[in-house]
Amino acid sequence: MRAILLMFDSLNRRYLPCYGNTWVQAPNFQRLAERSVVFDNAYVGSMPCMPARRELHTGRYNFLHRSWGPLEPFDDSLPVLLRQQGVHCHLVSDHQHYWEDGGATYHQRYTTWEAIRGQEGDRWKAHVGEVTALNDQLRPQDRVNRQYMPTEADQPQSRTIAEALAFLERNHEKDNWFLHVETFDPHEPFFTQQHYKALYPDGYGGPDLDWPEYRRVDESEDEIRRYRHNYAALVTMCDTNLGRLLDAMDRYDMWRDTMLIVNTDHGFLLGEHDWWAKCVMPFYSEVAHMPLFIWDPRAAQAGVRRSALVQTIDLAPTLLDYFGVAAPPDMQGRALGATVADDTPVREAGLFGIHGGQVNVTDGRYVYMRGPAAPDNSPLYDYTLMPTHMRGLFTVEELRRATLHEPLPFTKGAPVLRIPAARSDNPDVRPAILDTLLFDLLADPRQEHPLQDAEIEARMCAHLVRLMLANDAPPEQFTRLGLTPDPGAYS
Repeated sequence: MRAILLMFDSLNRRYLPCYGNTWVQAPNFQRLAERSVVFDNAYVGSMPCMPARRELHTGRYNFLHRSWGPLEPFDDSLPVLLRQQGVHCHLVSDHQHYWEDGGATYHQRYTTWEAIRGQEGDRWKAHVGEVTALNDQLRPQDRVNRQYMPTEADQPQSRTIAEALAFLERNHEKDNWFLHVETFDPHEPFFTQQHYKALYPDGYGGPDLDWPEYRRVDESEDEIRRYRHNYAALVTMCDTNLGRLLDAMDRYDMWRDTMLIVNTDHGFLLGEHDWWAKCVMPFYSEVAHMPLFIWDPRAAQAGVRRSALVQTIDLAPTLLDYFGVAAPPDMQGRALGATVADDTPVREAGLFGIHGGQVNVTDGRYVYMRGPAAPDNSPLYDYTLMPTHMRGLFTVEELRRATLHEPLPFTKGAPVLRIPAARSDNPDVRPAILDTLLFDLLADPRQEHPLQDAEIEARMCAHLVRLMLANDAPPEQFTRLGLTPDPGAYS
């Protein structure tokens, strides 16, 4: 058995022709859609990057218990479970968060791994005196890094795909391997080559714009259009490299016996709802409703679509099932083999969100975003044995407030640290985070008109509470959201 997982970062499904886009040039995504099953109802779970990857490894939600961080000592890890059964697991990635404090335990779980440097503000090339600020070094470092990428072949995305193709060249006749390929693109900054940018002319004459900040929109329509065009140019570059991988599948006749999954960790807002990016605003469909493609040679279903509600937590059990490995009891996702074959449902509703933000639930038609009950968004704690943030350790001041908490149901008898979580004091962010919103995606697919319907809200609250209980959510999460931890209370 062999399997390939190709993961893009921040890929907005509305920029793909197979999901209805009419102006972005992405013929290889269309080609993929014709060779695989396209999921119309795939949703993220935990946001953003590394929380999503923890779900990819463990098959369970991350965001109710902790923020961004490494794999925990008690976590079940997909590549470890496969390796225990003799499957060689290889990671090729330019996703620089793997090499930071908050992601440092993921890549070591693979049999072998290849790191491609240079994305975003990766601390890669040293120009003394050009990068000086400790708290704002991403953009200066990125300006340095770009000087070492004069051609498309030099960009990290291209180098990542080249390494993946080298793996296939060496191993396409071998058995029992899992190749996990990740490119950080089309994550911001939307840096690509001029021949891709030329595909999207707009007459804009100001400074080029390829790195939006995480905030509300205050740009002109011309500036918004330039950001979107630069994103589209990078999506087209992603499409080109997807085509290189599909060519290899054709060349080595791998469709007959190799699973292919193409996914993303989340989408990205490009001015919709008057927001840029992700994380600090409600998780509208542009962020939470993700593209997903699966080719499973067992079912051999191609050029078809599936409407079942699926999530990131389903990918680990899907891969384990494909290799004939039993999923451990703490894994809450569901294997999608039958869903690929005939659209068998795997859940009635699914959770998604970010630690400390709204807790969201969808049943595929309605999306309910439950905001905190208290203005200070309390109480809120991190439960962890790996106290790191994205790019640094928890501070001594934070750890002084930590207490040792009894084992949680999924920590395999290990107690954990319970640490009061930091809260945002940004007045431009907090009002959006605190809103409770309900949307009918059938009547209002763009989520422009929040719904007021007590009966539907009660039904979605029941889904929300039931799933939080199933995920062993800490009691204070119910308090924070103003919920009763009893689904029957909302019947």
